[in-house]
Amino acid sequence: MTGSSTATPRRAAPEPLEGPVVGTITGGTIIWFVLFLVQLPFYGWYSDHGHAWWIWTCLAGGGLGLIGIWYVRGRDAALKRAAAAREAEQAGEADKDSGSDDRSGPTA
Repeated sequence: MTGSSTATPRRAAPEPLEGPVVGTITGGTIIWFVLFLVQLPFYGWYSDHGHAWWIWTCLAGGGLGLIGIWYVRGRDAALKRAAAAREAEQAGEADKDSGSDDRSGPTA
C-alpha cells in the first residue's frame, strides 16, 4: 500500500528541552576522568589482553568533556544575555508606551 491516502497529519515540533546542561556535561566529564584514573593502575593487564584502548577512551572522553564544558558555559551565557536583552527591550517599549500617555509634567 504505497499509494495510501491516509497520511499522518503534521504537527509543529515541540520546543527543545532545556535542563541543567552545564552540570550534566561537568558530571559526565568527571566520570570519564574517574574511570581513567581507576583503570590506570591496571594498564599492564589491559595491555596484555588487548584492551589498553579502554583507558585511552576514558582519557579522550574526559578531554572532550572539557571542550564540552567550555562550549555549554558559553552557550548558557549567550542564552542568558539574549533573554536579558529581550526583557530590557520589552521593558523599554512598555515605558515608552506608558510615557506617551503620561502628561503629568509642569503646567503653566
